[in-house]
Amino acid sequence: MINVSEVGAFPTAIPGGFQITFGVYLPGIRATDGFDVVVRVIHREDRFDPAIQPQDSHLVWKNDHPLDLWGATVPVQPVSATHFGTEGLYLYRFQLWWTPSGGQRQLVTRWFTDPFARQTDIGLLSAVMLSRNPTPIAWTDDAYKTPELDDLIVYEVQVEEFNDNFDGVIDRLSYLQSLGVNCLELMPVASAKLDFDWGYGPLHYFSPSAHLGGPDGLRGLVDACHGVNMAVILDVVYQHVDPGFAYKLVYDDVNGTPGAPRVSSPMIGAGGLFGPQADFSQVFTQEYFAAANRHWLEQYHVDGFRYDQVTDLYASPTDTAYAKLAYDTYRFSLGIPRFFPDANGYSRIIQCAEALWRAPDVLSNTYTNCAWQNDLLDQAEAIAAGAPPTAAFGHALDPFFAGRYPATRTVVNAAGNPMEMPVAPFQFLNSHDHSHLIVFAGTSGSGPFPPGDRSHFWRLQALTIALYTSQGVPMLWEGEEFADDYNLPDDGFARVDLRRDTHWEYFYDEFGSALVSVYRRLGQLRRVSRALRGRESFYYWQQSLQGSQLIAFHRHAPAGPAGPEEYAMVILNFSGSADTIEVPFPKAGVWTEKLDESFRGAPLTVSVASPGDTQRITVPSNYGYIFIL
Repeated sequence: MINVSEVGAFPTAIPGGFQITFGVYLPGIRATDGFDVVVRVIHREDRFDPAIQPQDSHLVWKNDHPLDLWGATVPVQPVSATHFGTEGLYLYRFQLWWTPSGGQRQLVTRWFTDPFARQTDIGLLSAVMLSRNPTPIAWTDDAYKTPELDDLIVYEVQVEEFNDNFDGVIDRLSYLQSLGVNCLELMPVASAKLDFDWGYGPLHYFSPSAHLGGPDGLRGLVDACHGVNMAVILDVVYQHVDPGFAYKLVYDDVNGTPGAPRVSSPMIGAGGLFGPQADFSQVFTQEYFAAANRHWLEQYHVDGFRYDQVTDLYASPTDTAYAKLAYDTYRFSLGIPRFFPDANGYSRIIQCAEALWRAPDVLSNTYTNCAWQNDLLDQAEAIAAGAPPTAAFGHALDPFFAGRYPATRTVVNAAGNPMEMPVAPFQFLNSHDHSHLIVFAGTSGSGPFPPGDRSHFWRLQALTIALYTSQGVPMLWEGEEFADDYNLPDDGFARVDLRRDTHWEYFYDEFGSALVSVYRRLGQLRRVSRALRGRESFYYWQQSLQGSQLIAFHRHAPAGPAGPEEYAMVILNFSGSADTIEVPFPKAGVWTEKLDESFRGAPLTVSVASPGDTQRITVPSNYGYIFIL
């Protein structure tokens, strides 16, 4: 079994210098077959000096280790005219050599990174920090608890595009809170190549990217988020790897060396659309990614994961790939206090599968509590482009309608007792995989991918109200709230390798400031309204879309320990002019419109004498009302 305490790089201060203990698993690659592993180490301050070469040391193969562990403790003593032996960041990489029987030693792999590196530098370099007085990790989140699933409002972030690095995200936390956000979904932050990339071809699965702020930066971000009761989940890529990943590159090189023993990779199978595919039929693969999840949960206090490409990673409820990983991760989370406001309850760990059309199956049959799916997004893009809303749009706002999605999943608590865990899909109008929604409302300028015409922001308002009032977990994509306008190619390098910085200047202009105001009011309203976070909804199909583009539905939360009964009546108008609908209100009382309440001199109310009484409501164009009782 993988033991992460024996692989990677572990520094120790000794009299007169330091030493580093290195370890790397290379299953099937053995000294008895003529192989030799070398670690090359250099101080970061010396790396560009042509007169200073790395210090090379040979690792020793442990011949009784089931995973063929290569390791050594390497002294780091001062070398004159260099920084070697002093404190600081050290860069290292491995080489693989082979000597055939009676032949000459030859280089098999010139450069491969540590697949268990806890720290990295730019590009293909693993790293380790040497310090005589290392600063202890100062977590301040002991009292923090992961929010309940139904209370989440998620914001998807590509860290570099959003605000450069982890510290830049911290700088925007109060802004995110103003949108009602209490969960960050970080697109892949594990170390990848220096070229800008969305991060979906990772080289290192245990290290945050150095150019984003490295381990200290990510820990600082998570701790700051937890300090304001905001969860953090990581987008992780386990279906495929970068071609330079050690368990792909090294084994390809070995099998391409004439005369060398044939050795199968312990992790990588066939090629795939997005890169070499992880082979989850192999136990090493299963253990490697389970160990990565445990690492992020323990060492970085993250609240869970968004699993990329589960449409291909999931095979069945008993598979050894996604289903097993989600189960093993859930069971591990049972020992982590932040997931339990109630010691006898289920774990609140957030496990979100990018399952798309397979989302209902994955939520029903794995230890997953949420999932990406494009039902609402597809409807929204069509409406933004000018198509009238349909009943399918109304039903997309209630994914539990007619049993399309399960509401709960049977899991176990820490005592092993079965219980029901709430599950729900993510709901979104935008995501990193699609052009910003404003593009579908029209474009401006020229070129193959002209930006969206932001003067049409008003066409997004009713859709925004629908998002925040829908059942499921609402998710925002960076910049949508002020009508950011990137037009995304369907494929090719320009899709994933072109950095698209968030247009923060849009926040201040006439279009952005108007739209972000709607987002902020909706975010705060969902935060305080139990009905909008509740599990009950009713679509008024007999009254909606009757020769109009008006849709009405109500949300409901019954009375309980969390508070009294509450209703929310939502009416959306997608037409270009004000329109009126007659709709029965489900409970007697005085209903108050809350979305625009702060703008009115006197509240807009509806008095309902008896349950089911019909009320006539006029709604402005491309807008909506939310009446609360």
